[in-house]
Formats: sequence, C-alpha cells, structure tokens
Amino acid sequence: MQDFALIGAAGYIAPRHMAAIRDTGNRIIAALDPNDSVGIIDSFFPDAHFFTEFERFDRHIDKLRRKNAGGGIDYMSICSPNYLHDSHIRFALRSGCDAICEKPLVLNPWNLDGLAEVESDTGQTIHTILQLRLHPSIIALCERIEAAPRDRKYDVDLTYVTARGRWYHQSWKGDTRKSGGIATNIGVHFFDMLHFLFGELQEVIVHANDSERAGGYLEYANARVRWFMSLDPTDVPAAEREAGKRTYRSITVNGDEIEFSGGFTDLHTRSYEEILAGNGFGLEANRTAIATVSKIREARVEPNRGERNPLVKDVG
Repeated sequence: MQDFALIGAAGYIAPRHMAAIRDTGNRIIAALDPNDSVGIIDSFFPDAHFFTEFERFDRHIDKLRRKNAGGGIDYMSICSPNYLHDSHIRFALRSGCDAICEKPLVLNPWNLDGLAEVESDTGQTIHTILQLRLHPSIIALCERIEAAPRDRKYDVDLTYVTARGRWYHQSWKGDTRKSGGIATNIGVHFFDMLHFLFGELQEVIVHANDSERAGGYLEYANARVRWFMSLDPTDVPAAEREAGKRTYRSITVNGDEIEFSGGFTDLHTRSYEEILAGNGFGLEANRTAIATVSKIREARVEPNRGERNPLVKDVG
C-alpha cells in the first residue's frame, strides 16, 4: 500500500483522484485545501489528516518524512487551481515524493524546463493525467491511423460545449492569469489527444477567443483540425438542449463521428494504475499540448483566416 497526500481536496476533480487512490488499493493520509467543504473525504479516507493552512500541511508532511527516514509520503496528488500546479509540484518533489498532477500540468512550456531541473535535483518524478490517451475510442482510432499511410492528412472537427453558470467567471477559472483561459482550462486534454493521434503541431490560427468561447484551426503532421469550445449553453445543439443536456462533445474524422459518449468514468483510475505500474505519462508528454494552449492564448484573433469550425461563424 502506498501513502498519498492530496492538495486541492475541495476541488471539482478531487473525488476522482480519491476514488482512483482507493480503487488501486492505496490511501490518502493527509490533505490540504483552504476551503473546508471537504466532507467528501469521509466517503473515501475518513482518517486522513486535513489542513486548511499550507504551513501546517508542510510541517505535517515534513514530520512524516523525517519520522520515516525519508520515506514518508510516496505520492502527492495535485488538484489545485492551474496557476498553482508549478509551485505544488515543486513542493511535492522537494518533500521526497512523486507528483501526480491534474491537467494542465503548467500554463506555459517554459515552466516545464524549470520542473525538469527540480526532477533532476530531487530524483523524484512528475506524472500527469492525460486520460484521453487511455479512452477505448481514442486507442482504437490511434491504431487505425498507425495502420494507414504515414503521409495521410485527416480532416477533423472538434466541438466541445460544457455549460457553466455565472459562478465560473467569479472563480479563479474565469481569470485567464490563473486558469489560462477556456482553451487551457477545458480543452488542454483534447489538444493533447490531437497531438497523440496526429503528430507534431505545425500551425495555429485563432478565430475567436473570449471569456465564453474559443475556436480556431490547428494543423498537425497528419490532420487539419477545426475546433470550437464554449461555456455557453446556447451553443449546445437544439436537439440536445431540448433534451435537457448542457454538454455537447463531438469529434469527427473525415466526416465520421467518433463514439465518445461513454468510457470516461474510470479513466482516472486507469491513469493511476498505469502510473503505479511505471507506465504513466511524464513531464515531456505534456510539452506539445502546453505549447498549443500557450500559443492559442497569445495569438492574435484572425476570424477570417483559414478554415473555421461551423460554430465559430456565430461568434466571429
């Protein structure tokens, strides 16, 4: 059994990490969050020590490390706001444990270089959650692409609408400096998936990019991608809206829809299984996706350049 600490216990994604740690036969023995609405821990690890102040959490982790002759916490899972990931990963490594960090690992590609130095200095390892690489539909598509001629270019449309209420823009998620913006906060795992399937990124064009929506064109070694992402429920297609749905996810490859409606519930557990088996995704696996969202964030909006996802026409 491995001992875990968890940073960001009150966050939206934290219960998936708690479940993954439990389901892989391990335990959380210490958790941190400035918000004390963390009763969900009782469903998983009711005996975990909980802290709302980083300083006391730091002291507890250090005491465990010293008490066990450098063998305190084995892994630190990080579910904190995006802009804090870099700092919390550094803390984990310097505390003598490996880090398992939610996406996006960091906000900018140069942050990866600094973390690589800390990995080298400490001898610890950074792992990340790139769960779409483990989705059955994506694995099947990857196998089809690998069996096709290497110079083939695919035409891809990626659309993702995930409605959020007014709270979103009042939280850290609505602050681009903290979340990285829509493309980073809700889209980085999709951009990683595109790189995983279609190779190196070659071109980035941005057609729309504001607090509610983002869209553009990406070209990879083996694909031309028109993408659109939105937080606005009115962007959910009418048929789905009428059925009460507030989320819409669609990926087509050469006009064929990729079945993507299920298979998500256990991907964090699958990710942990791979990490614990020594097969997880490390620091460098993140570089192309992080570079992609950084370029999108900094790019000039050019609504009339290149091919646009059909939904971008409504916001161009």
